[in-house]
Amino acid sequence: MSGFKFTNNWFEQTAKAVWDELLPKLNPRKVLEIGSYEGASACYLIDKLASQNDIELHCVDTWAGGVEHTADETDMSKVEGRFLHNISLATQQAKYNVELYVHKEPSDLCLAKLLARGERSSFDFIYVDGSHQAPDVLSDAVLGFKLLRTGGVMVFDDYLWFEDLPGGRDPLRSPKPAIDAFVNLNIRKLEITAENGAQQITIMKTAK
Repeated sequence: MSGFKFTNNWFEQTAKAVWDELLPKLNPRKVLEIGSYEGASACYLIDKLASQNDIELHCVDTWAGGVEHTADETDMSKVEGRFLHNISLATQQAKYNVELYVHKEPSDLCLAKLLARGERSSFDFIYVDGSHQAPDVLSDAVLGFKLLRTGGVMVFDDYLWFEDLPGGRDPLRSPKPAIDAFVNLNIRKLEITAENGAQQITIMKTAK
């Protein structure tokens, strides 16, 4: 992708192949992304979706980084700068209009605001890839599910991600227990439609 500034290929490794099959079937017009980092997934969404129709895209991130970014001393201000560059370039190159909303705030506050202003059950596609701490992932899942329309799809990233800690793995610092709890508690309202190994879990909302 000429002109874009990405320092990793995480999205290509974990999601692209699955999304190449998923998105043409769903053809979402209204999308929410929790966790944007440098904008790789957002730019992919714009490239694929805005080549067919006008879209509305909401990107949520604090650009403060998670614990993993603190540990490796990632300069999040530069990450945010690359996101702004990449997302601007993607929207400029889009065939159709992109109604873009960048929410620089914690996801729980942002999602609560969206619900408060009447966005319940209005999103076609939601990507959960923000904080990897279990309580945060559970909050994103619960609030995001309320924003997702029936028939819409939610994708959870980094299902088996964990930190290598001196004392071993801490299950509360991993997405898996939160995703498992959410799916189990809402099993009568959703269907698991794809499992991409250790990387991603995809669910479809079947009832409110």
